[in-house]
Amino acid sequence: MNRSAIFVSIASYRDPELIPTLKDMIATAAHPKNLHIVVCWQDDGDLTPFHVAGFYKQEHPQAAEQDIAEFKLRGARITLLCRHYYQSKGACWARHLAETRFGDEDYFLQIDSHCRFIPQWDVKMITLLSSLLSQSPRPLLSAYPPGYQPGEDEQRQNFVNRMIFREFTREGIPMAGSKNFRATQPQRGSYLAGGFIFTLGRFVRDVPNDPHIFFAGEEIAMSVRAFTHGYDVYHPHQPLLWHYYQRADSPKIWQDHDNSARDRGAISESWWQRDQRSKRRITTLLGINQDNPEALGPYGCGTLRTVREFEYQCGLLFSQQAVQPAVADERKQAFFPEKVTSEQQWLDSFAAHYDRQITLPLALWQGMDSPYDHLHLTVYDTDNHLLYRDHLCAGVSARSTDGVSVCVVISFSTPTPCFPATIRVCGWHKNQGWGPLTEYPW
Repeated sequence: MNRSAIFVSIASYRDPELIPTLKDMIATAAHPKNLHIVVCWQDDGDLTPFHVAGFYKQEHPQAAEQDIAEFKLRGARITLLCRHYYQSKGACWARHLAETRFGDEDYFLQIDSHCRFIPQWDVKMITLLSSLLSQSPRPLLSAYPPGYQPGEDEQRQNFVNRMIFREFTREGIPMAGSKNFRATQPQRGSYLAGGFIFTLGRFVRDVPNDPHIFFAGEEIAMSVRAFTHGYDVYHPHQPLLWHYYQRADSPKIWQDHDNSARDRGAISESWWQRDQRSKRRITTLLGINQDNPEALGPYGCGTLRTVREFEYQCGLLFSQQAVQPAVADERKQAFFPEKVTSEQQWLDSFAAHYDRQITLPLALWQGMDSPYDHLHLTVYDTDNHLLYRDHLCAGVSARSTDGVSVCVVISFSTPTPCFPATIRVCGWHKNQGWGPLTEYPW
């Protein structure tokens, strides 16, 4: 086998950007013949667009498998695992299905089906990964790529991101965000991005995607599993590819797999039913619930490092939904290289962190006779103790995207865990005093 062979895994759900992504990936590769691209293609089964785009159909050796289509383009091999979109069971199910075609290639690339690539991306990714082998026996390149906007004159952002902690979900699952950085070499991190992973080919066998994880929480689960299998995440210091974010006009599984589709028999379960079970698996993996992690089978943690060691590295305490101060403040630290010498001192240094987005109607700023000077926003716990307060000036309403409401982010930390319960909003006018109080559940 060519020692630079790359296995490329792509999950594609009714995505009009799939074919442009494949063509760009192959056109920009220095050695397209080294690419084995496997796409879990969740669509309607019409292969006509591939023929029109110049992909050459190959005879599949297993003719009985009618759900497989083989193509070639400029020497690259493309395997489509064809599934009707009503058969889909989520993003990780699709990634797992693609991984079943892994052929022991030397390198592994996992991306989404809406990407663009730098020239000679294959050589540059391999070179960058190889340069990290002196620092880690199992390096892994990953980050949220900069964005692009498809069209005749595509716009592409020219910056790189490192991944940081963003928030805990209601289930206690940590979610990642990003922060721009500048450096002359890749930066160590703790979190990997599902839409871009490049590492050694053996990763497919060491850390296979869990087909039972639907979508939300995929990244923290893979980050912990990769870490416990000995992989170290590095965020590239230069753009290697671009990603199409938002995709407001593209079909989404949660739109297709809704209750009405389930009720008419098109699907066996709605998306939120799968999502509930998925999140339970993730909280089991992280040790948040009382379920036995051995029930996760081959999709559990490795034995080279522990979940607690991952918490040391990223500065989170999963069981308490708590963060190190440097995680939540302006530093946004996501990698702590120092070795923890005292478990108790480490535990004592935590703060509980809370994030919430709330949509407020612009009418709240209007007041009785004239607009309020500001809105007074407070958060109280279940015992009616004040946890947080903020003044929302009239200028906040200028951030409205629909002219009717505005999204406000509430973010705060407390020395010990608490239980936010109520958000209270009240307008203030210097001449008229306080307006009526409006309450929202946390």
